[in-house]
Amino acid sequence: MDKAKSRTSREAVKREETDVRNKVWEPRSTLPEVNQEDGWAYRWIRTSLVNEADNMNVSSRMREGWEPVKHSDHPEVNLPANPNSRFKDGIEVGGLLLCKMPQEMVDQRNEYYREKARAQEQAVDNNLMRQNDPRMPLFSDKKSTVTRGKR
Repeated sequence: MDKAKSRTSREAVKREETDVRNKVWEPRSTLPEVNQEDGWAYRWIRTSLVNEADNMNVSSRMREGWEPVKHSDHPEVNLPANPNSRFKDGIEVGGLLLCKMPQEMVDQRNEYYREKARAQEQAVDNNLMRQNDPRMPLFSDKKSTVTRGKR
């Protein structure tokens, strides 16, 4: 009986001890995170594929306006420099080079491709409708009507 009196009640035990949860492991991203500057968009550009240089892709992206991000501008990226890289002081990981472009140019580029896609959709629709025959329509509007006969 003395043991029952000396025990603390369940309500008296602090909840803090039970609220502590274990940290959950999550896989880390392969690519490092950089502190993004206002007015700039960032993108990883492929420089090599299966250990073969992809010069066509790099030159195409550079002509679009993407420019390599300098490692000296982002010291928070903790990566060793690649001595074999063509882009000295660039942030390069596994055949991908971090590049940036002014956000205004990215918006213009996105609008250009959005308009191009819209024009292609319209061309396909026009081509399809040109083949339409009223005797056997490709798309029939399903309309129902209710009529009442005479009594």
